Amino acid sequence: MNNINKEELKKFINEAGMATYASGDESIKEKQPDGSTTIKFENGNYKYHDNYFGGEPYGGREVVFYNNKPIWMMVYYGFVHPDVNNGEVYKFLIESLSISTPEIPYRGPLSHENGIWKYENKISGEVENFSGKEKILKNGECVYEASYMGGFVDQ
Repeated sequence: MNNINKEELKKFINEAGMATYASGDESIKEKQPDGSTTIKFENGNYKYHDNYFGGEPYGGREVVFYNNKPIWMMVYYGFVHPDVNNGEVYKFLIESLSISTPEIPYRGPLSHENGIWKYENKISGEVENFSGKEKILKNGECVYEASYMGGFVDQ
């Protein structure tokens, strides 16, 4: 495992998530020549790159580097159900992702509710090897789904 401090890594993943997509700040997004979007974050010896395609549906990957060496990654794919206002859904998704914790830094918390909206996150595994699925329900009806998986790389 090459001495990766799991708690320090989880804290950085959470910090990077809060500072990037979950921040809602559009100005940090860099359009790439291949049509994808990249968001970057750095703190000390850690670097974070989130690169995704979409729109609707979307897919991408996050990579954490330590001393410029990739040590962790997560891939994800998600979509809003047809005939649903995806602007409302993604606004609530950003709200949900913005309250994730260092204990569970991949995507959002296990559950979050705000009025007619409910976010659910089911996860198995730990930072070194995990997978999960998140859903958003509006008035009890599923309107959004995403799957993700990841863990340590190149150890």
